Amino acid sequence: MARPLRRTRGDLITTGTIAAVSLAAVAGVWLTAPIRSSELTPAAEEFVAAPALDTVPDSLSPAWSLSDAPLPGVHRPVIVDGLVITYADRTVTASDPAGNPVWTYRRDLELCSLGGAWGRVVTTWQAANGCGDVVALDADSGRYNATRSAISPEQVVAVASNDRIGTVGAERLELWRSDMVRTVEYGEVEGRQEPGLQPHPDCRITSALTRTEHLAVTEVCPDGQGTWLRFQKVTPEESRSPEIIADVELKDQDARLMAVGQFAAAVYDGGELISYLADGQEAERRTVPEIPRGDEAFPFAPVTADLPHHMTFFDGERLYLLAPHDLAVRQVLENATGTGVAVGQRLLMPTADGIAVVNWDTGETEKTIPVDRGGYDGMVTLGVVGGTVVEKRGDQTVGLTQVR
Repeated sequence: MARPLRRTRGDLITTGTIAAVSLAAVAGVWLTAPIRSSELTPAAEEFVAAPALDTVPDSLSPAWSLSDAPLPGVHRPVIVDGLVITYADRTVTASDPAGNPVWTYRRDLELCSLGGAWGRVVTTWQAANGCGDVVALDADSGRYNATRSAISPEQVVAVASNDRIGTVGAERLELWRSDMVRTVEYGEVEGRQEPGLQPHPDCRITSALTRTEHLAVTEVCPDGQGTWLRFQKVTPEESRSPEIIADVELKDQDARLMAVGQFAAAVYDGGELISYLADGQEAERRTVPEIPRGDEAFPFAPVTADLPHHMTFFDGERLYLLAPHDLAVRQVLENATGTGVAVGQRLLMPTADGIAVVNWDTGETEKTIPVDRGGYDGMVTLGVVGGTVVEKRGDQTVGLTQVR
């Protein structure tokens, strides 16, 4: 007759040791997980966006002001599905057109970048893996939609369009689709054990912009290999293996992207603004005033905005209006203080005196709506949410409403 199985003292010690190690591992993951130190307060009910302003107001007056810390590459008010998205004190806040908070998301981390697409707010946070901890929230509710985590540079600039969102550092660029799956990885990558996937891993990225199916990158390569503009697909067959459409050698290592369209990119290169089609052919070239390009060690992020019939960028003193197909210059508007927004078939453009109402076909300023900015004299960029005109002013985002 077989003897019954009995637990020995050794068995108990072994079991206890395994249990303790397992608990310690679980506790370690929980303690170090970035998502643990977060606090999400979703909307009480799903937010429904109000119709956007469609007639030029006769007057505008400040109605509310929200703290909004500057972030690299985030120059304009972040507006997603009728909500204004701001960041201050480690908290992302979605506010309605009246400036009232709808939902908040707080983390014990610093925010690296912020953007919106697909009806979602995409936040990128500084964690142990660099600026690689990404959380996407549904704009109308603030609830979690998707997350991703990957090794990333410590400093990044936001790269965004209606189709892709990502970040770029001097060493590396990533783009993600709506489910936060990476579609492009370009530059210096972890997988050096897979040689040949990255075409230019040792080059320094100096600027990057994306639109629809195209990604444009400028970069400076070592050992006299030159400065280049490279057109790429945003959805290559394999994200780790970029697909270059065209290469254009540039004259000046300080060359930077100023705008990107569906079929072209505009580059400031050696005192000229040059538009190149996505096949690498030159479309237009003109001499322009010097355009400041910021810290040369960090990717440049131009101040851009879209209008119904133009792509625009602000050079620090004037606003350029570009044809959407080939990015040829159509208008250069002096005395601007930032990018504008379209309302009622007119361009509302910020100036030192207020907001100019401009005919974008002729460049004529039809009138100026006075705005009291309380002594602020820096860059101003505009957006519209509901019936409110929104100004991004340094570390403040301000709502302006028509005086009744």
